[in-house]
Amino acid sequence: MIIVTGGAGFIGSCLHAALRQRGLRTVVVDRLREGVKWRNLASHAPDQIITPEALPSFLETAPKIEAVFHMGAISATTARDGDLVWSTNVALSQFLWRWCAKNDVRMIYASSAATYGAADQSEMFRDGLDAIDHLKPLNLYGWSKQVFDLWVKRELEAEHPAPPQWAGLKFFNVYGPNEYHKGSMISVVKVKYDDLQRGAAARLFKSDVPGMADGQQKRDFIWVGDVVNVMLWLFDHPDVSGLFNCGTGVARSYLDLAHAVCDAAHRARDVEFVEMPEKLRGQYQSFTCADMSRLRQAGYDAPFTSLEDGIRQYVRDYLSRAESNL
Repeated sequence: MIIVTGGAGFIGSCLHAALRQRGLRTVVVDRLREGVKWRNLASHAPDQIITPEALPSFLETAPKIEAVFHMGAISATTARDGDLVWSTNVALSQFLWRWCAKNDVRMIYASSAATYGAADQSEMFRDGLDAIDHLKPLNLYGWSKQVFDLWVKRELEAEHPAPPQWAGLKFFNVYGPNEYHKGSMISVVKVKYDDLQRGAAARLFKSDVPGMADGQQKRDFIWVGDVVNVMLWLFDHPDVSGLFNCGTGVARSYLDLAHAVCDAAHRARDVEFVEMPEKLRGQYQSFTCADMSRLRQAGYDAPFTSLEDGIRQYVRDYLSRAESNL
């Protein structure tokens, strides 16, 4: 049996669908609440859904668990409730690490590219536990992910018990189906598509970096299917452990993205630049690009989907079909 925390969320539900397609039994740890989040599991229901609060008691009597995919987190970069973020992103992660170590269960968890903070050069995005001490995240979410990565490093350096396989993944800008419940944290691809569907131009933030032209802020955008493939590869290679970037290794501009959305939606390339909200200034990463050499050296050799191909697939197979879920 496999546990997927955050299994009804964006990345977690896409992973969960792939695990169910393999015929694996699953337990999803999440809160469905009101709204459309349940649709992320509609076509591949888990064996059981439990809330995060119920997880400790469930684990006391759980059947044999093969692996824990810990995707659950408060992921909003604008989050302000430090106590909630700590209990969810740090304390729960520490609990699961210790439980997996004690019970000889593998653990693959979500870190984040937000840990890189204001890094703006490709060489600054080096992964691995040996390269994280100096990182300075720009927001509470990124800080919480950095805190747990550093805690893992200390646990290993102290030779405390660890899961038989552990892997942290620093997700870069992920886009794709099953993100529709995320509100303001939905991917830029979906937001730009919605702009076009309203008959408006695709709106982008003006640059707040001196010398950088509007629309030339660059991110490493990765199709969610590629993210799932990386996690499944780790699951199939229990001898591989470490802290890895999970991006494409290519930085693309927001203008490239907006044009790709327009092309996929068969609309003219119409882009409008607007002022960046005050709450994002000083917390906005204007450049990200994953150094993927560590994962490649570990043996992962599958190609990554180009931005144009990923957006075309997203629009054609999901967004143009009234937000179809996996």
